[in-house]
Amino acid sequence: MANKVKSLLGGPGFYAVLALCVLAVGVGGYFLLFGEPAQTEAPTGPDTAASAPVEDLPEHEPVVETVPPEEPEEETEPVVMPEVTIPVDDTPVVAEEPHVVVLPIQGEVLTAFSVDQLLYNETLDDWRTHDGVDIAAAEGDAVLAACAGTVSSITDDPLMGTTVVIQHSGGYETTYANLQAEPAVETGDTVSAGQTIGAVGTTAAAEAAQGAHLHFSVAKDGEAVDPDAFLNS
Repeated sequence: MANKVKSLLGGPGFYAVLALCVLAVGVGGYFLLFGEPAQTEAPTGPDTAASAPVEDLPEHEPVVETVPPEEPEEETEPVVMPEVTIPVDDTPVVAEEPHVVVLPIQGEVLTAFSVDQLLYNETLDDWRTHDGVDIAAAEGDAVLAACAGTVSSITDDPLMGTTVVIQHSGGYETTYANLQAEPAVETGDTVSAGQTIGAVGTTAAAEAAQGAHLHFSVAKDGEAVDPDAFLNS
């Protein structure tokens, strides 16, 4: 047995095996020092992307928004409004008095109103119509305006003596005759109901036979109306 082992170690086969071992060790050391041989197939799998070199991305210039320049506003001329002149009425406002009617004088009716029938006139000794009423009174008794109005005329009538006429609203007109020569009002005066406008006289030549009295008449739109109807309206 010992002789067989000795023959193997000293035979030519031993040296051939030894040479192969040395060659294998040399090749292994080479690859160990200089790296593994290049792989023929590209590795696949999740680690492939991680091992691939990342190329530098091209730099992008920042986007700058350009704002168009503001156009200058057109200058507009100011609008001038025309001056409006409002007419001013300087006429004083006079409150209209309530419609109040009073008796111009207290007394007995001597001659009634009559435009449809003729009445006997003692002074003139004839028959004629009578457009008012004759009211008995003492000479000098105050005569009152029957209603508010404006004195339209003061006359010295040849038949009816001193006469005052007053215009009223609604087209009415009142007449006061046989007054004393100097009335208490003037033409154009504004009077109130119950205001004294004169005094009883004896200036009416056409009614002298009746003595001192007031001749009072009323007209509506120029036509004679019954004074009783006006006084009781």
